[in-house]
Amino acid sequence: MLVFNNTASNWPTFSFIGIPGLETAHMWMSIPFCLLYLIALVSNALLLILVRAEQNLHEPQFYFLAVLALTDLGLSLSTMPSVLAIFCFNVHHIGLDACLTQMFFIHALSSVESGVLVAMAFDRLVAICAPLNYTRILTHYTVACLSGAALLRGATLLAPLPFFLRTFPFCGANILSHSYCYYPDMLNLACGDVTFSSAYGLIFILCTFVVDVVFILASYMKILGTIVKLGTQDRNWKSLHTCACHLCTVLVFYLPLISLAVLHHYTQDTPPIVYTTMSNAYLLMTPLLNPLVYSLKSQQIQAALRKRFWVQRVIAGE
Repeated sequence: MLVFNNTASNWPTFSFIGIPGLETAHMWMSIPFCLLYLIALVSNALLLILVRAEQNLHEPQFYFLAVLALTDLGLSLSTMPSVLAIFCFNVHHIGLDACLTQMFFIHALSSVESGVLVAMAFDRLVAICAPLNYTRILTHYTVACLSGAALLRGATLLAPLPFFLRTFPFCGANILSHSYCYYPDMLNLACGDVTFSSAYGLIFILCTFVVDVVFILASYMKILGTIVKLGTQDRNWKSLHTCACHLCTVLVFYLPLISLAVLHHYTQDTPPIVYTTMSNAYLLMTPLLNPLVYSLKSQQIQAALRKRFWVQRVIAGE
């Protein structure tokens, strides 16, 4: 998807800096990066296979989990070419078109993931606050509509951004502070009046991540209100346990995102190695940790894994 060292074109070329101060160790650092990407790809693919193959996982919450795993696969595949090019092959340059393409997929898929987390919060809200109507409300059609809406929102709102950036000339060395193409990072390198593009980026954040966080918080306030009304402590614990996986996933996604946004506004006061490490963690840790969270916390996923590996052992023994 990405075309590096595009110097034959009249369009500008951007440079990745990798991890400042550790340039000589990039080759050694490629080993853990390769392992982390491999784990993220395999674990998310395994989740997709389990949800498709196991009949007891054919429920709305696991359909949403499958969409989340598919989104995480897309995020990993979007950042992997540039990250591995830097650390494995010492390639630090990328052309404008390739950079804009990577930027679009990274931001669009991040928006989709945020939307899927909202859909999963709605699933937990209905399951706890209206359990008798759960199967009537959360039908296959509803799951498809919510997932499609998250995809459509991300693609529609992100579509203008590459065209905005393409209209600007780029001045200076065009050095990117991330290991991938990031919209605020590219906007800082653009020459000319970027007021409108900057305002649109802020509108995008408000219409996606801020709205999603507000809805998730409102959902859990309603859930907590319902749990307080339950009579027994056992039911309280069981209800909270069903939300544990989703809450962990929300924290895994939003905490690095918020930290990166804060660091971006205070780049001058932030050590480069801290800023670069956080930017890599933002898009690498989410696809890596989400499958692990559900594998450790969800009893249905654990049962499906045990069943699959037991069947494989039986077949191997025969």
